[in-house]
Amino acid sequence: MYTKLKNIKALFMDVDGTLTDGHIYMSDSGEAFKAFHAHDGYGIKNILPKTGVLPAIMTGRQSKLVERRAGELSIGIIYQGVNNKEERIVEAANELGIKLEEIAYIGDDFNDFGAMKGCGFTACPADAPDGIKAFVDYVCKKDGGRGAVRELIDLIAEAKSE
Repeated sequence: MYTKLKNIKALFMDVDGTLTDGHIYMSDSGEAFKAFHAHDGYGIKNILPKTGVLPAIMTGRQSKLVERRAGELSIGIIYQGVNNKEERIVEAANELGIKLEEIAYIGDDFNDFGAMKGCGFTACPADAPDGIKAFVDYVCKKDGGRGAVRELIDLIAEAKSE
């Protein structure tokens, strides 16, 4: 179906609005809370490894919670506090020894656009802004934080099994 997915070696995922629904809850003490969907987690931990695709996180925010969730899901590639995702994804590709065309990227907003430009396959959740939807290769049927990442992982798994 999506033949470009056959050549993918890494899946880069934004966090807020992609792995989460974009809501950031804060306590009076300033502690932030985020909700992650179990379907996304299952896909990352149990399905993606069978495809040979490396999971990676790239986010503009810095959060111990993201580090903890990444650890639970065996995501060893985490870039937090990234101000320029376009530059960072090029550096990441070089560090991993892969081409940008071998990276799939899923993000939900315009701060992800620069990183998406050179990637081999791009996707966004259903609730992303129209400008992002018009640019990406695939618009998920699911919203961010509600299974969009799992949906993309299932597409990757299907493409790799053909």
